[in-house]
Amino acid sequence: MSLTEKTLSVEKIYDGRIIKVEKQQVELPNGRQTTREVVKHPGAVAILAVRDDQVLLIKQFRKAMDEVLIEIPAGKVEAGEERVKTAGRELIEETGLEAGKLTLLHEFYVSPGFCDELISLYKAEELTDSTEYTADDDEFIELFWTPFSEIDSLLQSGQVRDAKTILALQTLLLNYNHSN
Repeated sequence: MSLTEKTLSVEKIYDGRIIKVEKQQVELPNGRQTTREVVKHPGAVAILAVRDDQVLLIKQFRKAMDEVLIEIPAGKVEAGEERVKTAGRELIEETGLEAGKLTLLHEFYVSPGFCDELISLYKAEELTDSTEYTADDDEFIELFWTPFSEIDSLLQSGQVRDAKTILALQTLLLNYNHSN
């Protein structure tokens, strides 16, 4: 049996600066019809910046949660931009650091039940201060370095509630524990 759904019609509900929302009429594998609400997103990158057995984290207010979250640097992919270029640009914009080496670790969907956002997680190494640093005028970010040895307790404490950051830190912790 096929698991795919056939799109019968698409109604555009909202066209914003970052997301678009569609109502899609679909035919299910069993022939029945239903409606799907789909959020279209251009995609994003997240950057696990490391140096000297430390990881760079940020604190940033997130209006959707109405609280300050601990995260790794991240940002939206611009139209036509290669994801690795986005990672380099976002690292500079959010931290003032430039990576000599960017390595793709994972690509994952954030919430595939209703949204097509794909995040590419990069590890950034060989960090230097950037001469191109200009912060976005609508982002207010506090940077802090955390030793690898404190990542497990930080995760266990529940202070990190952002999924991409949890995935990145668990990946780092898994690799760090295997290399020590």
